[in-house]
Amino acid sequence: MPRYLSMVRIEESAIPEGGPSPELMQRMGALLEEITKAGAMLDTAGLTPTSDGVRVSRREGKTTVTDGPFTEAKEVIGGYALLQAKDKEEAVYWAQRFVDVHEDEMPVTLEVRQIAE
Repeated sequence: MPRYLSMVRIEESAIPEGGPSPELMQRMGALLEEITKAGAMLDTAGLTPTSDGVRVSRREGKTTVTDGPFTEAKEVIGGYALLQAKDKEEAVYWAQRFVDVHEDEMPVTLEVRQIAE
């Protein structure tokens, strides 16, 4: 079965102070358990804020290292899920369910891409 990487894009400035509500975490936990029981979840995790991150880039023969936060970024990758699904439609189904769990508490976008095997 094909594997898909689902990248969770967030606006760090839109995260509620103190993090997601207990209700959101409960809904998310129940959904992740459902995805796991369905055999689709291979791995998932949230990421620390960009203030803890580093970017390493190479341009015009020079490598640079930039410490976060990355103020020029409106959206950042806040987490990921590695799914195994029968097809793209199933991967998108789980992505839609994940987005819906967030309701209106915080804006979230998932980018779903098949892993090249």
